Amino acid sequence: MRIIIAGGGIGGLTTALSLHAAGFDDVLVVEAARTIQPLGVGINLLPHAVRELTELGLADRVTRLGVPTGELAYFNRHGQLIWSEPRGLGAGYRWPQYSVHRGRLQLALLDAVRERLGPDAVRTGSRLTGFAATPDEVVVELGAERLTADLLIAADGIRSAVRARLYPAESAPLWNGLVLWRGVTRGKPFRGGRSMIMAGDHEQKFVAYPISEPDHNGDVKINWVAERPVDGSAAARGDWNRLVDVDEFLPHFAEWQFDWLDVPATIRDADVAYEYPMVDRDPLPKWTHGRVTLLGDAAHPMYPIGSNGASQAVLDARVLSDALARLGDPVRACEAYEAERRPPTAATQLANREMGPELVIKLAHERAPHGFADIEQVLPLAERAEIAARYKRTAGFDPEMLNERASYNATVGGPRG
Repeated sequence: MRIIIAGGGIGGLTTALSLHAAGFDDVLVVEAARTIQPLGVGINLLPHAVRELTELGLADRVTRLGVPTGELAYFNRHGQLIWSEPRGLGAGYRWPQYSVHRGRLQLALLDAVRERLGPDAVRTGSRLTGFAATPDEVVVELGAERLTADLLIAADGIRSAVRARLYPAESAPLWNGLVLWRGVTRGKPFRGGRSMIMAGDHEQKFVAYPISEPDHNGDVKINWVAERPVDGSAAARGDWNRLVDVDEFLPHFAEWQFDWLDVPATIRDADVAYEYPMVDRDPLPKWTHGRVTLLGDAAHPMYPIGSNGASQAVLDARVLSDALARLGDPVRACEAYEAERRPPTAATQLANREMGPELVIKLAHERAPHGFADIEQVLPLAERAEIAARYKRTAGFDPEMLNERASYNATVGGPRG
């Protein structure tokens, strides 16, 4: 079976590796960028994604790249703790959670694809400009070049060229009025060096977590995200790499100095900062159109809430490869993949619009905007715990559910492992 993947990001590269593991060797990834560079900042890989990467034989590579996350903690804008919970192995998962640099992870996946599928398995500088599918094949257009395949998998992001052709009437990505500024700063570890923190409320928020082990000075690379509303239009929607001067937004966080983290200093000391509007798209009624299907952000772009974007793309890759191995026929397999993945990802998209697990900081602000003496009187433990547990169930990383479900390690002609 000849398979072409449009997009050489985390989703597309993981799909190539999953297909290879399932027994498919005739796989080509076409990427529009001329070179794949370690761009961007940090992301979190949740245990359900780490499980899949582990089963692909990538555990050692991921371990070398990232920091195992041990805690997720939410604070109000006064620095008061609202909720904290263990993460990864400490939360009972069989797999850790990692904070990693997005670009370094992408390069690690690229290296693995070229090692396993060959040096020509990824073609850069190859922009998909069109496609035509028949019941028997799909012809992929790369400018003047035409390639024939049995299946086209679109993993080409929120501005997917394939999605745009399948849904030509769809508008630009939808913006909710919030803008994210992202950067990486060297600084001292906080809260033990394994914590991901979120401070603020539903309008203004600061996120920080380490993405490296301490250096010889005891400093770590701290990935951070500052978020607040901005008047006007959202520039460069869907571009994660738009550079911006920190002075444009630093004054809004000037007073956010906590005992455990100096927010303005963290922002000010970053080498570079990137601006990204909080955008997504509405869930689609259909991903699969014959021998063409969507994956990752091309299928279900969601707000970067709950650390789920990259993790959901990894799950897509594994489920699709599993279905192809078990069913053989690409159309039937893509329909089975969509049936398994579209409902939960649509639910996660909508949950993220309602702040997902970050709902606790919104409720705490609404009920106690000036702070509190006892969080239990503001937001009882049972309510906080249920918000966290509900999101894990929706997004597919409830510990018991994840630990017990079957593996997606099917190979061609064989059952699911």
